[in-house]
Amino acid sequence: MAEEDLEEDDDDAGGDAGDESEAPPGGKKKLLLIIVVVILLIVGGLAGAYFTGLLDPLLAMIFGEKDHTQEVVEGESGPSVFYELPALTVNLNTAGRKARFIKIQVSLELENEEDKPKVEAVIARVMDNFNVYLRELRIEDLNGSAGMYRLREELLTRIRAAVAPVRVRDILFKEMLIQ
Repeated sequence: MAEEDLEEDDDDAGGDAGDESEAPPGGKKKLLLIIVVVILLIVGGLAGAYFTGLLDPLLAMIFGEKDHTQEVVEGESGPSVFYELPALTVNLNTAGRKARFIKIQVSLELENEEDKPKVEAVIARVMDNFNVYLRELRIEDLNGSAGMYRLREELLTRIRAAVAPVRVRDILFKEMLIQ
């Protein structure tokens, strides 16, 4: 009987050893899934850092690239020339009986001094474009900084179309009165 107990103990020990050598089938899949997720997180983090520009200084240091902002600043032409347009007073588009007016005075930023005579030659067209546009504006169109930005962009578009070969950099408000 002691021999039978001893044989059963050997069988149990051998059976346990056989079970340990075989890993459960889900364990390898979990390990592989964890590795794939970690790799995807690292790649995603690096891609996000690259596209947001966080890696630009590091990449410039590694590859020795020049800073592009310096090239743009150096590429600009000389000092600006300003051309002052005459003041313009126009009544705004209102639904009520009360008349509303806008008085506006602007300066144009030109690239060089030689462009001034070209602008003076078409000043009537410029003023006409401004009058037509400003007469259709409502008070609500001019509210806030967004209204001022839209007004600047629209006037700049019209001035560039009117003085086509001349390049106008910007339009600057000197005075604007709404009454």
